Amino acid sequence: MCSALENTSFRYLSFQIYLPISDTLKYCLLALAIALFLAALILLACKMHQYYAYKATSIVKDKKFISGSNAEKKSEGNILVKSLSPDFFEVARKEQDSKIQLMQKEMEKLEVHLTPSPPSTESLDDVGSDSDRPQGPRGKLKYNVHYNKKTTTLILSVIEATDLPEYSRDPFVRIRVFSKADESQSDVQSVIHECETRVVKNSRNPIFDEDFSFSVKDYPLWNLLLKLEVKDFDKYSRHTLIGEIRTALKDLKVSETLEFNEDLQEKTKDIIGEVLISLKCLPTAQKIEVGILKFKTSSSSIIKERDVYARIDVFSNQHKQKHQKSSLRAKSKVTVFNETFLFSLPDPGKTQCFILISLYETLATGKKLIGQATLGNQKNKFKDNHWDLMMQTLRQPVADWHPLYI
Repeated sequence: MCSALENTSFRYLSFQIYLPISDTLKYCLLALAIALFLAALILLACKMHQYYAYKATSIVKDKKFISGSNAEKKSEGNILVKSLSPDFFEVARKEQDSKIQLMQKEMEKLEVHLTPSPPSTESLDDVGSDSDRPQGPRGKLKYNVHYNKKTTTLILSVIEATDLPEYSRDPFVRIRVFSKADESQSDVQSVIHECETRVVKNSRNPIFDEDFSFSVKDYPLWNLLLKLEVKDFDKYSRHTLIGEIRTALKDLKVSETLEFNEDLQEKTKDIIGEVLISLKCLPTAQKIEVGILKFKTSSSSIIKERDVYARIDVFSNQHKQKHQKSSLRAKSKVTVFNETFLFSLPDPGKTQCFILISLYETLATGKKLIGQATLGNQKNKFKDNHWDLMMQTLRQPVADWHPLYI
């Protein structure tokens, strides 16, 4: 009974789910589905073709645009070049040549002033300060000198300066007392005293009226030299040298005041020591090695509390390289540095090189120039054997002593 009911219900459900569809309709629906699928594929292919065609076209347009802009720039440049007359280029070339010639003249002046040359040349401390001034009368300086034998003191009275050049605005006088070294054939001197007068503002005829006293107990009078430099004060740069006067005290009589009213002369150099410098050429690396080994002076008045250092400036083909400094060393009669520094030197055989060694001592108010030495292969009448020896022994250090000027 139960099985009959189950069979009846199954047939009833099968009758309800089954739909009588003909085979023709089934094939038509299948054909329509296939057609729609093919249409979708065709549409997708068309869209992809349009996309790639658009992308290729945009790339070509960008290339054309870039080439067109370059062409326009070139055409504009050609138009600008064509529009400029030949006279313009000729003037520009002349201006450039004049600037190059001016730089060469300045370098030649620097070489002349920085190269040891007796007897009347500019001091290294005043390079460029006096070379550009018009040559002519420098004015006069009036002063008195007196030697007191009892106290072994030298008394100097700086009275006035007259008829200074027009460029002199704020003059003052720097005073140095030199003592020659014990060696009779040596030109080395030592600065035993140094001081300055006050600055007189806006005057070509300044009145100083100042007295200075120097103890010369440990120095023979015949070995002393008095040097007076008249300078124009400059707050922001080096002071301008106007002129100098040198007075040997060997003819100074005891307890007699000598009066002077001398014409200012061009400054001369004084050797105050020597510096031992080593050079080494590295042609492969296109560099030069400059070594500061020792510095010695004949000065008997050494202040041990002060420190000294060396500064190296290198000019190659009129181009100033960045300077380098040594470390501080305690000041003594023989100061040892033993430091080396590298500088660029392209084509060592042809490059014009100029090396300036400056020694400074530190003060509470700043720094003070001790002296300077120069070397190199710059074109002048003074041949540098040290440089030639370096070029003959490449990659090997060569050391030599050089005089230190002030």
